[in-house]
Amino acid sequence: MQKKSLKFAVFALAVFLSGCSMLPEKTDETKGWSASRLYSEARDELASGNYEKAVEYFEKLESRYPFGTYAQQAQMEVAYTHYREGDQAQALAAVERFIKLHPDHPNVDYMYYLRGLINFNDRVGFFDFLSKQDPSERDPKAAREAFDSFKQLAQRFPDSKYTPDAIARMKYLVDALAQYQVHVANYYYRRGAYLAAANRAQLAVSSYPDAPATEEALYLMVRSYDALGLPALRDDAKRVLDKNFPNSIYFRGGPVKDEPWWKIW
Repeated sequence: MQKKSLKFAVFALAVFLSGCSMLPEKTDETKGWSASRLYSEARDELASGNYEKAVEYFEKLESRYPFGTYAQQAQMEVAYTHYREGDQAQALAAVERFIKLHPDHPNVDYMYYLRGLINFNDRVGFFDFLSKQDPSERDPKAAREAFDSFKQLAQRFPDSKYTPDAIARMKYLVDALAQYQVHVANYYYRRGAYLAAANRAQLAVSSYPDAPATEEALYLMVRSYDALGLPALRDDAKRVLDKNFPNSIYFRGGPVKDEPWWKIW
């Protein structure tokens, strides 16, 4: 009985495999396409929002024509396509790969700029927009990495057409990072952790002295030192606040914020 069952199982497997071999093979629609056509079709898919298909075509272009200018362009396009798709990890990996393979490419400045954009827009999405979440309240890791990428671009390629925008975004990021420290300082102050609040506010002042958040940071230092019973430190902070912000709104009841401090880029 067992032998018959075994023979039947072997026979069934043979029939199954035979049937599979008779199935038509999937044809590659891009077979025989030139490099220019592959690139054109990939760009069309990208423009239509078909990111997966666009990446597929760009990668086929690179593998079939690895030594032409189209291949290098395809590598850049893959990074941009992943960026548009919202796949941060894949986009960054593609950027790093290109910079490593082509450090002297005439358009490598764009890849530094793109790396900054990828981190700059990290987690800025639909739900953040709905919740009106202040970007300074998010983890600042991506902001720091974006700043570093834009800084490298500005230092290595001061004449790049992307550098002016990168510098503007660096200023924005400095303001955001300073506001993040003030946000944390406020968090500590509201919970009675006055020393931690003072230290965070001091960090904002020392690290980002020209940021708009410096005014609020100094005010928080005054309040925190006062709550700690440290009049000398309180008066020092008050003196700096008065000197730099003689008409500070924080001693007139604080700012009225009808709009978020940040702006949509």
